[in-house]
Amino acid sequence: MTYFRSIQTTCAALLLTGIGGIGLADPLPSWQGASKGKIITFVEAVSEVGGPEYVTPADRIAVFDNDGTLWAEQPVYFQMFFALDRVAKIGAEDPSKLTSDALKAAAAGDMDGVLAGGKEGLIEILALSHANQSLEAFSADVAAWVADAKHPTTGYGFDQMTYQPMVELLSYLRDEGFKTYIVSGGGIDFMRVFAEDAYGIPSEQTIGSSLTSTYEVIDGVPTIMKGDTLFFNDDKGGKPVAINHHIGKRPIMAVGNSDGDFEMLEYTTAGDGPRLGVYIHHTDADREWAYDREGHIGVLNRGLDEAETRGWVLVDMKDDWNRIFTGDSQQ
Repeated sequence: MTYFRSIQTTCAALLLTGIGGIGLADPLPSWQGASKGKIITFVEAVSEVGGPEYVTPADRIAVFDNDGTLWAEQPVYFQMFFALDRVAKIGAEDPSKLTSDALKAAAAGDMDGVLAGGKEGLIEILALSHANQSLEAFSADVAAWVADAKHPTTGYGFDQMTYQPMVELLSYLRDEGFKTYIVSGGGIDFMRVFAEDAYGIPSEQTIGSSLTSTYEVIDGVPTIMKGDTLFFNDDKGGKPVAINHHIGKRPIMAVGNSDGDFEMLEYTTAGDGPRLGVYIHHTDADREWAYDREGHIGVLNRGLDEAETRGWVLVDMKDDWNRIFTGDSQQ
């Protein structure tokens, strides 16, 4: 029975990937190659009622990093582009708020000057652009920015630089009874503005880093105010902690792109029963960016070294994706 079930599962994967020209709908049309088959085989196995690897829908939880996994992250995290634009706007309205060289550099769009300010300068930029305002005001600023801002290299809107193959994967998983979550080092309040429109992931399933916040009644209106002190850093070992805190269950599937996601994949795949870890490897310098072991963003060393021995799927963007950005189909 095991042999015949293996044949059935393999045939199902082949049909879904379109091999042989059979006309079943392909749930992942922007995918190709071995990684596609491995993902489909896993999803089919855990959703086959009565099968040896069946997982109840309540436990079909998949977690995803955001930057570099669901949308691009070069040349800097997109949230930093928002912060720079926000500082420039604030500085234009009130130059007296640009109290440091780092803030002045941010307002001028001078990335070298921003980087020269180091960690302290970045904290100043994030504080001025993100803190000491109501959550409603901050969310409105983010929504306006997402609607209008363009990436300096591609010219796409930032919401057009989500990865089409990943949008398909999220939809496919939900169709198969999975609950999908973002677990990212990015700001939780920042991502919650666009995550549902971009990925179909609602606010309550979006987990990220956060600043302190307070409850205040302002002019008779109960209000959440954003502070300027880091409350939780949702990166590396913080990701499993956040998963436990927000979800309360160990996922059965985790997808990331850097060593900042290693602990999330490790935690996920250490559980009992069927598990899948997936790394997105940035290998396409022509359609996106090629980077892994070196750089300032998305460094992938341990993940590359250990993915094979741990049984994790390593997705080669150049070979495994026939399309990159959602915006590619809108041109």
